[in-house]
Amino acid sequence: MNLHFLLTDYLIWFLVVVSVFYAVYVSRHEYLLAPWRQVLHSHVGAATGVVLAAYVCIGLLDSVHYYPTVQADSPEGGVVVSTELLSVFDVIVTPMRTQVETTYSKPFALHSFSKKTLELDGGGQVRSYPRLKYAGSHLGAEDSAAPCADILWKGFTGALYGLDAWLVLLILLCLIRARGAPLEFLQQLKNTLLKSSALRTASLVTLLLFLIVGATYYLSGYYHVWGTDKVGYDVFYITLKSIRTGLVIGTLTTLVMLPLALILGMSAGYFKGWVDDVVQYLYTTLNSIPGILLIAAAVLMLDVYMYNHADQFTSVIERADWRLFFICLILGITNWTGLCRLLRAETLKLREMDYVNAATAFGVRNRTILIRHLLPNVMHLVLISIVLDFSGLVLAEAVLSYVGIGVDPTTHSWGNMINSARLEMAREPMVWWALTSSFIAMFILVLCANLFTDVVRDAFDPRLRERT
Repeated sequence: MNLHFLLTDYLIWFLVVVSVFYAVYVSRHEYLLAPWRQVLHSHVGAATGVVLAAYVCIGLLDSVHYYPTVQADSPEGGVVVSTELLSVFDVIVTPMRTQVETTYSKPFALHSFSKKTLELDGGGQVRSYPRLKYAGSHLGAEDSAAPCADILWKGFTGALYGLDAWLVLLILLCLIRARGAPLEFLQQLKNTLLKSSALRTASLVTLLLFLIVGATYYLSGYYHVWGTDKVGYDVFYITLKSIRTGLVIGTLTTLVMLPLALILGMSAGYFKGWVDDVVQYLYTTLNSIPGILLIAAAVLMLDVYMYNHADQFTSVIERADWRLFFICLILGITNWTGLCRLLRAETLKLREMDYVNAATAFGVRNRTILIRHLLPNVMHLVLISIVLDFSGLVLAEAVLSYVGIGVDPTTHSWGNMINSARLEMAREPMVWWALTSSFIAMFILVLCANLFTDVVRDAFDPRLRERT
């Protein structure tokens, strides 16, 4: 096994490291920890946080890539490195990835969605729906006529496995919180399951997720839970793989947007004068250009560059990954202006405060005032803007891919699924499951992100905190 990290993999894990350092820093400062404690003690915040954590776990598992080793086909045998780049998530969902049919099939179907000419055993031909190669292959002739009982039984079995995993996780967390004391362990278990608190809400939502994941994962080894697409790939697998693309668009764009907004916005508000004029000119000019046209022009320029320098991209996957990174880059460049305006206005107000005037009178350097006095007092705006923009960026990827200027067509994304569904919805009979699965996955992510954003805004907004 040879590890191979893509460019977006490095950036994703860099964000994880930064988040860990931020969490450690927050845990040592009570004034920073108090708003987050309010978020976690909220029932809505706890429930949506669990769902978002599940999406993040899938995205992180899909961000560790490697080239597996396989047996050589040569007479000498031996082990060679495969040319297929896989991720840890691909290994976990191997049945969904490898069980490829011929063409469309409905969810939990045993036969293809399209008729074909089949050869009869006694000679002759007939037009019928051929049996799928993998879905329901474990069933006998009698069970194939009515597989509902088998589907229910395997779904129930998978849910039991999910329940067992949830119980193990619950016991481990309670043991960690109790620090090995038996009486304290029982008290922690009682508080988690019986006490009406956000912790109970989080545990119940986690139980629901484990039941759903256990049932669908177990069923995916025997059926195509969400059917297959035009070339026979499992739609449920494509939907789960698209989570990473949505998270990359929603988070890596912050790496581009945040430094520009912080540096330019705070500099404009603190220094005023010609610095303020230049910054205002920059974001006013940028806002005067329609964002969709700017993104389209940048993507077309990238396509031309890739076409003329094809030797710089060793594989199709790296080519698609660079295009994904470039989409994040151009989205960050076109979306930093709103936060910059907020930071400029807040800095204009803060620079007139007494503690800033006192620091200036004592001869403290401007850089120190900006970092130690102004930056901590504008971070609530930064956090609120980041979580507010996340859902909008996820939807932006779907819109860009729909109009043909989004991620590479070989990249799994909800936008590409919706774009492909345009022709599928026009078929007779209609192929509806690809659009439905992508819509449900994206709807849950965006809904949870928006609800979590409301809780974060209520906790970090100083005016709302003063009212409460």
